[in-house]
Amino acid sequence: MIAPRLPSRALTAAISLALLACLLAVPSALGGGAGAGCSSAASPRCRPVAGTHAHAAGSYLTGIGDESARMFANPLYEQLHTRIVRYIAPYDAAVHSYYRQQASAFIHDAEAQHEQVLVAFYHSEYTPMQTPSVATYESDVQRFVKLFPNVRQYESWDEANRGYVPGLFTSPTAATAARYYQALIRVCRGCTVIGLDILDAEKIEPTLTYIAEFKREIYRLETIMPTIWGLHNYADVNHLESWRTHELVKRLGGQVWLTETGGIVKFGGAFPNRDGAGLTRAAKVLRFSFALAGSVAQIKRVYIYNWSGGTSSTRFDAGLTNVDGRPRAGYVVVCRQLHAARCGVKIASN
Repeated sequence: MIAPRLPSRALTAAISLALLACLLAVPSALGGGAGAGCSSAASPRCRPVAGTHAHAAGSYLTGIGDESARMFANPLYEQLHTRIVRYIAPYDAAVHSYYRQQASAFIHDAEAQHEQVLVAFYHSEYTPMQTPSVATYESDVQRFVKLFPNVRQYESWDEANRGYVPGLFTSPTAATAARYYQALIRVCRGCTVIGLDILDAEKIEPTLTYIAEFKREIYRLETIMPTIWGLHNYADVNHLESWRTHELVKRLGGQVWLTETGGIVKFGGAFPNRDGAGLTRAAKVLRFSFALAGSVAQIKRVYIYNWSGGTSSTRFDAGLTNVDGRPRAGYVVVCRQLHAARCGVKIASN
């Protein structure tokens, strides 16, 4: 939990999820079939998930994304025996004691379990309406990199294409995102630095434009073009569709990591959790997500977001466990994906 005296990712995310209302709005909330609301099997948005058996789950790694170190102490997490985990930190976390301590606790506990940590930077919690200068960004992330020498995988900005939300936060332009990427590879030589970390949407044209502008700036800067890209495909999988993922993977090129994906248990009126229906829906989405990842050869990693669910008053909830750490149906899907038959647990009903 982020200190209440400061803005937090949890708070910012909860409010800014109003954006996702547009991204994830569905005419029929995950009805049957591979594309809810599809009227024609020939439509690209109804494209089936093909080739799943040919490209098995073993061809990509699966991990969890979260911001709380508490999950590492849960026996349910330990039995997954994951090898990768993702953490999101303000770009200036190293210069503010609270966020530095939060990152240290998470990374320390992850490394104690021999997890490979992917860190994604995002806006400052102190100045969320300002994107930093390249010099400030480079100085702050360099301090972070030096604090955690065993972390060798980074993303320069979480969901860089999210845009500007008045009074809440702002995101870098594609050209600025390219300069942040260049700065990060300068200060973390030998690290794996993911290219754009982008969010899909109901209409992906703005996302495609952002990708093209980022690549143009990379060419202009004469810096190293990314070979690995990050994608959050919430809109696609929570529609039980695959066409956005296919199109974005094609436009990105190279290897793609699904740095956030998962089934939404509860999100406003679009995704209610009445009588536990959201839990069943989220589990269905997770099964679909794994099948989709297995059908796309370029996808090499899948990070499920996130571990801990919320309460009845939580606006956005995609947790694999409920608020007190008991497993949900989605957890069983993930566990079976990783360990087949060894996941017989009593699941929570909320």
